Amino acid sequence: MKVIQFPNRILKVNGDNYLYFGGTAYLGLPPNKKFQKILFKNIARWGTAYGSSRNANIQLTAYEKGERFLAQFIQAEAALTVSSGMLAGQLVLNTLESQTDVFFHFPDTHVAISHKKSLPFFINNQLNPRLSDEKPEKITILTDAVNANAVTPVNFSVLKQIPAHKEITVVIDESHSLGILGNNGSGIFSMLHHPNIKRKISLASLGKAMGLSGGVIAADSSFISELKENDIFVSSAGMNPAFVKTIVDAKKLYFAQNKKLKQNLDYLDSKLISNTNILFDKNYPVIYPRIENINSVLVSNKIIITHFKYTSDTDLNRIIITANHKKKDLDRIIKILNQY
Repeated sequence: MKVIQFPNRILKVNGDNYLYFGGTAYLGLPPNKKFQKILFKNIARWGTAYGSSRNANIQLTAYEKGERFLAQFIQAEAALTVSSGMLAGQLVLNTLESQTDVFFHFPDTHVAISHKKSLPFFINNQLNPRLSDEKPEKITILTDAVNANAVTPVNFSVLKQIPAHKEITVVIDESHSLGILGNNGSGIFSMLHHPNIKRKISLASLGKAMGLSGGVIAADSSFISELKENDIFVSSAGMNPAFVKTIVDAKKLYFAQNKKLKQNLDYLDSKLISNTNILFDKNYPVIYPRIENINSVLVSNKIIITHFKYTSDTDLNRIIITANHKKKDLDRIIKILNQY
């Protein structure tokens, strides 16, 4: 299905208007006029791209201001922006390689933080025995904040089962939680507390809820300093400085859109009939309907959701709620889902 403009809450297909409940623009920022005005102002000042290394002799203050805000927002000591969420993940993994004896990954971890030698955290739904053996070692645990096909954050209480002689670093991909979960959308980084954790690292694509192409890494100041000396970072161009500065300039808008999103989710929660075939949590803007042919049903009612072949034999159906949806939009999809 090809479209000729950004798919906001209304999508025009072959001359017909459809309600759009897909994508990942959870805060509805890409088509937001106020957001665009802030961005255009920063493009006029900082240009459309800056292809130099961040470690070159010319230092743009846009990065300093934007990264200071992101660190405060995520509640980390420091933050670093890069050109994509994928690069953020690979940069973190590359830096941790020499500091880690063994990597472990939670189920369905995104490819951005996939390590070729990583071991599964669980085996047959039980803790991997390597995590609880007597060998002292440095381990790095890789996980998404919210796993695919889930609507609540990963449960980190399982870390209590890991003995104290295992030194733990946790890497969380917050691409689908930053801007959504936590205080004003700050994500789950600041909520993660466990005595065995020596270091925690958050990374995310900013192209989801935050509405701008780029990636961010947040951690302790020492680790961020290490990242800045990594050859991958040194040899890469940075995130568009106009985009980085827009993040700090648009902070009030982020908070306002997060509030609108939560109001939409509260409304949805008050009207949607609880159903084991519909996976939904009022704190998260994604619905997974486990209903046969639901995509066809919705299309016949002029509603488009995210629908594609997720694995070789599984269709993924995701209904995305954004801050831009109106109550009348929600009522239409609620009416259909409540029939099941």
